[in-house]
Amino acid sequence: MTATSGPDLAVLPSDLPVVTREPMVPGGFLVGGMSAGIKASGRPDLAMIRVVNGPAPVAGVFTKNAFAAAPVKLCRAHLKASHPSGDGRSGWTNGLVSTSGSANAATGAAGERDQAAIAGFLAEALGTTVERTLGLSTGLIGTRLPLDKVAAGIRTLVGRLSADPTALAAAAEGIRTTDSRAKMATATVEILGLAGAPRTVRISGIAKGVGMIHPRMATTLSVLMTDAAVTAPEVLSAILSPVAARTWNQLSVDGDTSTNDTVLLIASGAAGSSPAAPGNAAFDALRLGVEAVARDLARQQAADGEGATTLLTCQVTGALDDANARAVARAVISSSLVKAAFHGRDPNWGRIAGAAGNARLTDAAVLQAAGFSQEEASRRGGSPATLDPARLRIAIAGHLVYDGPAGGPATFDKGVVRESLDAPEVLIRLELGLGDGLGEAFGCDLTEQYVIENSEYST
Repeated sequence: MTATSGPDLAVLPSDLPVVTREPMVPGGFLVGGMSAGIKASGRPDLAMIRVVNGPAPVAGVFTKNAFAAAPVKLCRAHLKASHPSGDGRSGWTNGLVSTSGSANAATGAAGERDQAAIAGFLAEALGTTVERTLGLSTGLIGTRLPLDKVAAGIRTLVGRLSADPTALAAAAEGIRTTDSRAKMATATVEILGLAGAPRTVRISGIAKGVGMIHPRMATTLSVLMTDAAVTAPEVLSAILSPVAARTWNQLSVDGDTSTNDTVLLIASGAAGSSPAAPGNAAFDALRLGVEAVARDLARQQAADGEGATTLLTCQVTGALDDANARAVARAVISSSLVKAAFHGRDPNWGRIAGAAGNARLTDAAVLQAAGFSQEEASRRGGSPATLDPARLRIAIAGHLVYDGPAGGPATFDKGVVRESLDAPEVLIRLELGLGDGLGEAFGCDLTEQYVIENSEYST
């Protein structure tokens, strides 16, 4: 007899707007992508985004890796230079360029000079100051970018930028490395216009990253664009930082945090909506749209994890608070044992329980980004998540497999559950029975192909 999970272990409902994965460019932006010859393969390796009537407010979240790449350092410096009160997390921009094929990380002072030169090329092409440009790079660590090819590519691509959907698809291709497919997402929300009538606001994003992915700030390269109006760059930070904590920081493919992680959110204001500011309806609507796009991009990345065959989603309810719930969900999808079990279609709930029991809250920086005070984030960062085995319930693909309140292991048909794991996505649900906290995380199975791909990455 197969036990059922019950309504408290069903898929969590969502109040986020619907997302489409068709490429759509919000008003006020021109985009494009091409091959500049950075990659020996000749595949697309350059992407650009231009703000039509810039500068526009922008916010960013970045890797916490001590080997932060030259483009990460440049972004932080330029944001701070364009908006000192943003402390390197928000500022103003006229556009950005992304290169693929070389991470420009661990390249020392020479790599930083290269990145500064690229910023100069972009500033000249856009007719703006260097401080109002941003840069992203992805690829092999320890290699330098071919400046002549990047410069020529920027000069060519700036004349091809467009608001056509195909241009956004080209940009999404231009930021790829080991991704098997480009990743795009768009959501729309209604915000009152300045004249009082509703205006349709669009939020669109592109992302890459299917390896060297693990929760610590951005865990990806991604750019989100919106034609919403905001009152100041800090407004975008107030939206992006907690959204990243709930989405990209809940994404893990292999447990390794990249040197280049960068997520940027830019607002052109072209939709003519009333400005978003904390506490008003425009802010709330924009936040939901940004979170919907970020969540969908993170799920696309997890599903396309290097060598992956199955998207793993873990949803946790009944935690003491949301931070505890997110910690447990992240621990489950980050576990190599859990990932290997699901690749083998083995409903080994003991590995899920063991991973949950080892869960620890994320570090202080991410907790603070999620909304904790600095004092509380410092006190709780890295602390063990609270879990009581006697209250824990676990369901796999809708089948109850562990029921702590009923004494522990549940009776279930292993063959039936095993068959349900042979699917593009498998849901793991945990109910902790301790409070109202909830959270989710996204990962994938661990396969032989992942090992093969990464054993040959630099050769």
